[in-house]
Amino acid sequence: MSINVKQLAAEKAVEYVQDGMKVGLGTGSTAYWAIRKLGERVSEGLKITAVATSQASEDQARELGIPLVAFGEIDSLDLTIDGADELDSKLQLIKGGGGALLREKIVASNSTRMIVVADESKVVTTLGKFPLPVEVVPFAWEWTVAELAKLDCKPVLRMNGEELYKTDNGNYIADCHFMAIDSASSLALKLQNIPGVVEHGLFIGISDLAIVGKNDGSIEVIEGVRRS
Repeated sequence: MSINVKQLAAEKAVEYVQDGMKVGLGTGSTAYWAIRKLGERVSEGLKITAVATSQASEDQARELGIPLVAFGEIDSLDLTIDGADELDSKLQLIKGGGGALLREKIVASNSTRMIVVADESKVVTTLGKFPLPVEVVPFAWEWTVAELAKLDCKPVLRMNGEELYKTDNGNYIADCHFMAIDSASSLALKLQNIPGVVEHGLFIGISDLAIVGKNDGSIEVIEGVRRS
């Protein structure tokens, strides 16, 4: 029987959730397992409140009986558990493969702690092999994509069948093919300065801890230093 390494990492991360916590629920195939495990713990008596980073995660949480609150009812979170498409030894991340990068960054940035869960294939020496998702507004998207191309990448608008993919926020995503990102912090600044870019999938100084599931059934914990 093969080991589900994503489930392994996600369930370990849920051990960090304590009674009374306000928890951010991530989005994606690994976060799915964390939400499922949280649902089990809630059914066993764990008392938490949660917010979700996508409609899919919100629907899953409701089905499992996890208490959800409106963002206006709380001012911050104790912990967010989410996945990553890539992470390096500094816990710099690429996120957004699932299309929820804007909401994920808002939630993670307003959390006292963020735990990243991943399988070992997501750990890299240099970010960039995974295309960097950049969320852009539909208005004049052609101009925004043209500016992205000036950053020595190949931006490709994400599709949903025959139509352009739209995020939960109604925006488009340009998946930017860099192959290697030498300076994530420098690139992040350049992206932020392009009008039309809503948010990008570089998460820098946001994650505190990564829990990585390995194919041999072991777990590696990578600690980072979060900027205040």
